[in-house]
Amino acid sequence: MSDNSTTASPDTLTQLAAILAERKQADASTSYVASLHQKGLNKILEKVGEEAVETILAARDTDAGGDAAALISETADLWFHSMVMLSHLNLNHEQVLEELAKRFNISGLVEKASRPDS
Repeated sequence: MSDNSTTASPDTLTQLAAILAERKQADASTSYVASLHQKGLNKILEKVGEEAVETILAARDTDAGGDAAALISETADLWFHSMVMLSHLNLNHEQVLEELAKRFNISGLVEKASRPDS
């Protein structure tokens, strides 16, 4: 991101999505995002899985008295790679936010029970 600002806002995900869309078309030799897209969905999924595991480990460490900053950093990596995954599949974070918004007035147990068996 070209802006050195560290202040998060509701637009942070929108700004990130725009940057990811731009870099999706960039030269893979100069853009990490473009290189992930070039390597394909399996590589992107591998990165999402790797970041998920690192987030879980950081949460466990935080719970044991470790530095919460590591958990925040790993969660940011997980969200970033999840957004790359969505972008690769021509989906976006707004769709995820809409799904979350639908769940505001429903019990988590009721929502889970309403899902088709998978």
